[in-house]
Amino acid sequence: VQLVESGGGSVQAGGSLRLSCAISGYTYRGHCMAWFRQAPGKEREGVAAISSVGHDPVYGDSVKGRAIISQDNVKNTVYQQMNILEADDTAMYYCAWGPSSAMPAIQARGIMSPAYFAFWGQGTQVTVS
Repeated sequence: VQLVESGGGSVQAGGSLRLSCAISGYTYRGHCMAWFRQAPGKEREGVAAISSVGHDPVYGDSVKGRAIISQDNVKNTVYQQMNILEADDTAMYYCAWGPSSAMPAIQARGIMSPAYFAFWGQGTQVTVS
């Protein structure tokens, strides 16, 4: 599975960005896609996750109400809309692929752990000033 993120950039506080993650090299059998972010000196943090099999999306506490994750199964792309951006949203944003079993695990434990995801993109930088 290959993941390529795009859409990052510099934006003023209060602005919006839409990140994209193009998925390839994958024969559809069900999956869980997620966005994580990591700021310098901080741990990788789960932003949002979405399942291909009908579970409700999950959002990290720090972005609830400001983020929307979606997927286009025809284009094999996952999107992350980020609104009302804040300086604390500055980070490298990573797209991640996991099996469909990842979402029930996330919902059961209430933790979006990077360990649930087997494949990662190279990341796209978001800077909010």
